[in-house]
Amino acid sequence: MKKSHSSTGKVSLKAESRNIFGKKLNKVRKQGLIPANIFGPDFKSKSITVVYKELVKVYKVVGETGIIYISLDKENIPVLIKTIQRHPLTSNLLHIDFRKVDLSKKIEANVPVKAIGVSEAVTQKAGILLFQSETLLVEALPADIPSVIEIDVSVIKEIGQEVKVSDLKKSGKYEVKTPAEKVIVAVVAHKEESVVPETAVAAPEIITEAVKPGEEAPAEGGEKSEKKEKVAEAPAKKEAHADSKK
Repeated sequence: MKKSHSSTGKVSLKAESRNIFGKKLNKVRKQGLIPANIFGPDFKSKSITVVYKELVKVYKVVGETGIIYISLDKENIPVLIKTIQRHPLTSNLLHIDFRKVDLSKKIEANVPVKAIGVSEAVTQKAGILLFQSETLLVEALPADIPSVIEIDVSVIKEIGQEVKVSDLKKSGKYEVKTPAEKVIVAVVAHKEESVVPETAVAAPEIITEAVKPGEEAPAEGGEKSEKKEKVAEAPAKKEAHADSKK
C-alpha cells in the first residue's frame, strides 16, 4: 500500500476493505494498519484499513483540509479527514473517519491561522502577540479549501492594535464565514497577559451538509474509547496521629 501522486497533483492512499471490528482491531493495529471508516451523504459507509506509515505521510501533505483520494476496489473516493482518534497516553493514531465529498458542492471547514511578518509593537515596544482565534470557518469547494490562512502581523505597529476578520483580504476561491468583527490576533501589554485566548482546536473538523435521512453514519462510534486506559490516582497519604494518652 503506497501513497501515489498523479500528474495532476492528487494525493492518493490505498486502502483495503475490512470485516474485523471491536477488540480484534488490536491485532490489526499491531500489523501496522489503522482501521478507518468512509461515510458521507448518499454514500454507504465503508470499513477499511490503511497502512499507518502511509497515512502519516499523506497527512503531512494534506493536513486536515486537503483532499485524499482513497483507492479502494478500483474506486478513487475523494475524502477529507473528519476525525482522528488517538491513544490518550501515547498519542498514537487509533482510528480515522473519512468524509466523502462531492467535488462540485461547497462545504464549510475550520482552517488554522498562521502569523507571518514581524510586529513592531512586539519587537520594539515589548508587546505580546496574542491569538484570539486559532481557526477560521471558511466555505469553498473541497479542492479550494486552504490548508492555512496567513495573518500578516506586520501591520500592527502599536500595543492595543488588532487584526479582525474584516481586515483580511478577500479570496476568489473561498469565503470566510467567521463574523467580520471577530478579533484574530492582537498585541497587548505585559499587564494584560491575563487575557485568555480561545482554546485552540486540536483537530479542525470538516463541517458538511446536515446528515440527510438514510445517510450512513460511521460504523464504529464507540471505537474511540476502546483503547483508553485509566490512570489510577495515587491515594493521598494519611498522617498517623500518635495517641498522647497512656
